[in-house]
Amino acid sequence: MYDYYSMFRDYLTDQKTSSANTRESYLRDTLYFLDFLQRFDVPPLKADERDIQAYVQHLYDLKRSTTTISRNLASVRCFYKFLIVSGLLDHNPAKAIKLEKAEKKLPQVLQGEEIDLLLAQPDVTEPKGCRDKAMLELLYATGIRASELINLDVQDINLRSGVLYCQGSKGVRSIPVYPSAVVAVSDYIYRMRGLIVGPDSGDALFVNLNGGRLTRQGFWKIVKGYALEAGITKEITPHTIRHSFALHLLENGASVKDIQTMMGHADISSTQVYVQLLDSHVNQVYHDCHPKAKLKLG
Repeated sequence: MYDYYSMFRDYLTDQKTSSANTRESYLRDTLYFLDFLQRFDVPPLKADERDIQAYVQHLYDLKRSTTTISRNLASVRCFYKFLIVSGLLDHNPAKAIKLEKAEKKLPQVLQGEEIDLLLAQPDVTEPKGCRDKAMLELLYATGIRASELINLDVQDINLRSGVLYCQGSKGVRSIPVYPSAVVAVSDYIYRMRGLIVGPDSGDALFVNLNGGRLTRQGFWKIVKGYALEAGITKEITPHTIRHSFALHLLENGASVKDIQTMMGHADISSTQVYVQLLDSHVNQVYHDCHPKAKLKLG
């Protein structure tokens, strides 16, 4: 059974059509699925639609979110697609499985003053704070993903022209960087980076205090820590800053198409969620601020 898993891992590595994070998710989900089949002594090649449906129900019983279950099902479909491509099967038992549609939640965002408060937290007089200030400024300046941020090399930003070259799954995109973010990154590179780099740093733009490339988990903890220091009570992640970047551009007149390009969305529908978010935000502001809207009848 687990020989198929090893073959699937090699297949995903050779394909290189998805990011490393996506491959890790597919492999983790597939291993969990194979463990489920093994408990019922069902070989992967013999599993049918009823077995896949039972697995989905198992995930529901564990109170997994619809998003998590949807990702698991996508992983299982990909696994069976691999078995078909390998000539081991001629059909995909997971193809016809449908999930209940969940109400899509609008993303959490920070207001402008909350962004300013967050960016003001790092102590730029010491290496860690100077690095953190540069990362937070660059993230809000460009709206890139946390995974893209930590994969940046020093040569990926042109400080003179104020442009970031970001390598995504669909190629390199050029994103403008506002002046104060350029200053923060420049200050870090020329004043502090040399104090924390080590033999394993290579060209990594952002390194941890041990000299290695910073990880996503490390950056996630950094954002959480500064949010706590700033007294921001919202549950935020690095992606919250990405969402805030998009909404604030939209609020100030940017087109959905331009935001899609900067954010690296393959499908414009991913960007259009910010239009819904803007409508929701405007509606909330109206009810909170209009003197007549605040009056209650009766």
